[in-house]
Amino acid sequence: MSRTIAIVEDDPDQRENYRAALVSRGYDVQMFRNRPEARKAFHEKLPDLAILDIMLENEMDGGFDLCRELRAMSSDLPIIFLTARNSDIDRVSGLRLDAWDYLTKPVNLEFLVVRVNSLFRIADTLHSPDTEEEKLVIGALELNQSSMSVRWNGSPVSLTLTEFWLVEALARRPGHVKTYDAMMQVTRQSYVEKNTINGYIRRIRNKFKQVDSGFDMIETVFGIGYRWKQN
Repeated sequence: MSRTIAIVEDDPDQRENYRAALVSRGYDVQMFRNRPEARKAFHEKLPDLAILDIMLENEMDGGFDLCRELRAMSSDLPIIFLTARNSDIDRVSGLRLDAWDYLTKPVNLEFLVVRVNSLFRIADTLHSPDTEEEKLVIGALELNQSSMSVRWNGSPVSLTLTEFWLVEALARRPGHVKTYDAMMQVTRQSYVEKNTINGYIRRIRNKFKQVDSGFDMIETVFGIGYRWKQN
């Protein structure tokens, strides 16, 4: 069964170019020109992956709003922002909404297809059957790779998908430093800056502190990266 990709783009020429590239690789493609059209369709059935522009007709941040709505429907739907807005503020805003990638126009269509294929491989891994090997317990931390759930001292910690990946990468090797470059790779995103990583870590710490005010397991190695504290 072929996968369904939703493209939400108000420019008809660009929309058709993306569609043609993806259909040629065997994907089914739905196309929408604005947020209301897409939202109505998504409430009926979610696609397997969504590609969103940010500026949609008369909505300057329509793509951001649609991403929030999609995240409320699914915590692990692959979402790509594909937009002409290339400022650091917009890029960080998109990734904070837990988009899986942020691409800027003009985009090489072959590169777009490669990114889509890559994100589907990641999604397949997330939905694979649960096994004991996919459960990681380190001290008070319990990670379940299948359900992407986290517990600290038995209490659930609500993390986004990217935050989960970062915690998992750090906790697997307590005491070892994860450099910024390594953590950028962990996010599975095509472009991430140091400040974005710092923002992720700050939010992760705050979420753990909501269930344990004394949480201090993520240590900063200034100028280099972070590490999970070794007991």
